[in-house]
Amino acid sequence: MTDPNADPNVPNVPPAPPAQPAPSYGTAPAYNASAPAYGAPASQKTNVLAIVSLVSSFFISIVGIITGHIALSQIKKTGEQGRGLAIAGLIIGYIGLVVGIIAVIAWFAILGAAVSSGNITTY
Repeated sequence: MTDPNADPNVPNVPPAPPAQPAPSYGTAPAYNASAPAYGAPASQKTNVLAIVSLVSSFFISIVGIITGHIALSQIKKTGEQGRGLAIAGLIIGYIGLVVGIIAVIAWFAILGAAVSSGNITTY
């Protein structure tokens, strides 16, 4: 349908959209020095017991084993970093414990052999 009052020489053009207000250029947002920089990854905390487990497993194996198991439990609950450190502490701690047990058994075997052969006298 066409408008009977419209001029046939003027093309049918829709009206222009209403004007948008200009953006306001007020004050800039305040600078927040504590906000992380763009693109910087959020650093996660490493579980302290995982570090203690790894370090102590070189010196006192049982401490490395105990702290390693506690660290793995905490990491599972909290989602912290350090799972690899805790596992490394456990592995080194268990290897140290096994080597220590073998060394004690070997020491008593050598001591028993020396006493039974007469090389060591007991009073």
